[in-house]
Amino acid sequence: MNTEHNNSVLKENEYGFVEDPRYKVCNREAMYGVVLGLINLLIWLIAGYGLGSGDPETYTYVMGFPLWFFISCIVNTFVAIAATIYIVKVKMVDMSLEPMTMEEAEAFERTKGVKA
Repeated sequence: MNTEHNNSVLKENEYGFVEDPRYKVCNREAMYGVVLGLINLLIWLIAGYGLGSGDPETYTYVMGFPLWFFISCIVNTFVAIAATIYIVKVKMVDMSLEPMTMEEAEAFERTKGVKA
């Protein structure tokens, strides 16, 4: 994308290149996935090692599973699925992957990718 507009919301870098504004949205959405994965791992570790480190004779059982397994593997799966559905439906932006004109890129940047 080459820009000749002085009042453009898009800025050229030192090489005269205007970065596609969709990159910011893609980076933000990728971070949602990283954070979701880290939260999933953290829940799994806390439940698995925190609740499962005692004597098996003292375990609490839910539906025939030890509580640590039930929380870390079964409940955590449903939490991750629900969080993923929420992120996809609410946080992610539906955008074209086709090349943009300068005007489309400026409109995308002004609206932060949210379509009216």
